[in-house]
Amino acid sequence: MSDKKYNLEERLAKFAEELIGFARIILQDAVNRRIIEQLIGAAGSAGANYCEATEAESKRDFVHKIGIVKKELKETRHWLRLLAKANHERVEEIRNFGKRPTSFC
Repeated sequence: MSDKKYNLEERLAKFAEELIGFARIILQDAVNRRIIEQLIGAAGSAGANYCEATEAESKRDFVHKIGIVKKELKETRHWLRLLAKANHERVEEIRNFGKRPTSFC
């Protein structure tokens, strides 16, 4: 399916790319650097694991890998919450990442 609206691989990649762009404009202090490192890792991992799931060797393998994707997205939500706490002046902007059309957590 080539329609980007339904292409989950593309949407996950776009979400991680948007987070990377946003992370570059956040104040780079010790707290934010640690949170951002974890946030980008989790968001990027969700997309990478989805790519692996699409190449699963069995239905069981697919279900397992999709489960990992779900865990990574929950972790992404956790790190976004902490980033919002550490950057109270940008809390709405950060919370909006969970509401974007390309968002999954």
